[in-house]
Amino acid sequence: MPTPSAPDAVGVALLASFRHSFQMYKNLADRALAQLSEAEWLHRPAPGSNSAAVIVQHMAGNLRSRFTDFLTSDGEKPSRRRDQEFEEPATVAAIAPLQEEWKAAWRVLFELLDTLQPADLLSTVTIRGEAHTVLAAVQRQVAHYAYHSGQLVQLAKQLRGEAFPSLSIPRGQSEQFNQQMAQKTTS
Repeated sequence: MPTPSAPDAVGVALLASFRHSFQMYKNLADRALAQLSEAEWLHRPAPGSNSAAVIVQHMAGNLRSRFTDFLTSDGEKPSRRRDQEFEEPATVAAIAPLQEEWKAAWRVLFELLDTLQPADLLSTVTIRGEAHTVLAAVQRQVAHYAYHSGQLVQLAKQLRGEAFPSLSIPRGQSEQFNQQMAQKTTS
């Protein structure tokens, strides 16, 4: 097996890093959402703010639009109805189908990532007619999904209060965590 050239190796590393970041933000969002009842998915913490359901609707719509036919069509599909993504679902009956849309939309992204090659990273794609390299377009979405995943975590924390289990290193346990990590590296 030939050794990849330096640019190919960098491209492979970037694609792996993107996949890792997207998976990490999806997992954070999933773990936060799993703590909410269907009714809590509809909770808006303040007038003008978004419920978890609205954030999920928006992210699912964005995922489908940006990553369907990613290399060959504009990332803002004519079929997308972005403004409708910000309309609150009327009842909890909408939550189960929304959860399925969420899963399906993430599959679109991960299936695309399975097909992207290092040489694709400098190709040009468009979003709303604006040209981006694949590298810039994907990085833009990493940042976008990090932002919204953080919103979902914050909503769940507000609703669960003290009962919210840490999705990271719990408060007051940093030293213990660092010691465990150090032990793993010396074992």
